[in-house]
Amino acid sequence: MKWESTDRILTFLEGHRPAMVSLLKELVMMESPTSSPELQVPIFQLVRHQLEGIGYSVFRMPGKETGGYLISHPVKREKGASVQLLIGHCDTVWPVHTLRDMPVQISQGKMKGPGVFDMKAGITQMIFALKAIAFLGLPLALTPVLVLNSDEEKGSRESTGAIRRLSRIASRAFVLEPPFGPEGKLKTERKGLGRFTLKITGVPAHAGLDPGKGVSAILELSQQVQRLFSLNDPEKGITVNVGMVEGGTEANIIAPSSSAVIELRVRTAADGESMTRKILDLKPIHPGIRLSVTGGMGRPPMEKTMRNKKLWLAAKKAGNALGIDLGEAGAGGGSDGNTTSQYTATLDGLGTPGDGAHARHEHILLDKLVERTALLILLITMKAI
Repeated sequence: MKWESTDRILTFLEGHRPAMVSLLKELVMMESPTSSPELQVPIFQLVRHQLEGIGYSVFRMPGKETGGYLISHPVKREKGASVQLLIGHCDTVWPVHTLRDMPVQISQGKMKGPGVFDMKAGITQMIFALKAIAFLGLPLALTPVLVLNSDEEKGSRESTGAIRRLSRIASRAFVLEPPFGPEGKLKTERKGLGRFTLKITGVPAHAGLDPGKGVSAILELSQQVQRLFSLNDPEKGITVNVGMVEGGTEANIIAPSSSAVIELRVRTAADGESMTRKILDLKPIHPGIRLSVTGGMGRPPMEKTMRNKKLWLAAKKAGNALGIDLGEAGAGGGSDGNTTSQYTATLDGLGTPGDGAHARHEHILLDKLVERTALLILLITMKAI
């Protein structure tokens, strides 16, 4: 692959660096926790304004419990032409008023602030990548379709249907989540996530008068928890975690009930199916106990498929054209790339390098903002592979 426009792209982006930083700061100043749908509106309006200014059509679907999602594509586009997806989210894990004690700061080559790394830098990259393509008149073999949701941090429950439908017709998908580590490695693998609820019913009895007549749901739970933790397999990347438990009514009563919430993370769909069966098939240990397990896999794993590998190798060449020695990595957490990867070639972690996702030291490296936007432009403008 050849990219003759590399110098023009970098010149354009360097000239717009102040505007990029300004837009990113404006986005971070718009606090947008997933749980506050009304706070997503200003961001959607800002993104709409930016995209309509370069000839893009913007459609926003309101959510029922979230802020919904936005879909955008060029107004002038060839009907029936193949499409490529640019995927991002505007919600953050940070509650309202976090800015009071975690303000936006620019110093020592970094921008700090809630959501700057995960992933408002990625939104900025998408917007300026499309601006550069429009202003420079760069040819497009595939029509860009931008998808921006506001529920990713809670599993994209309302937007996954739309992402799934678009992925089925797309030739590829680029996900603007943060890259991995200080080197900014792209994410070519992500674990799948499952969630289950275990409910146990025992036999209550007075702990002092009739202890022998009771069957403790808490005792049962304690042994089921050990059974679940024994399913962990670090070599295969299988993680089973019992993260929440509750049970009992009073200290002097043999516990009549207990429950636990279980999270499962796996690298492959096959492991997801196998582990799901094992968890759903849990059986009582003590006579008199009744238990039920509900749940299943939510986000499937993003695996190293052949089509994903081809896209990664193309990105590696694009990086070389920009003087970037790109690396790849797997991630334990999920993203919308887990969904797109089921249907089309997917590359994740195309955001700006930094650190501190969901942590108080969250930041990006400002000198990488232009670099990674240039990389995104090369990827968007390359031919289908």
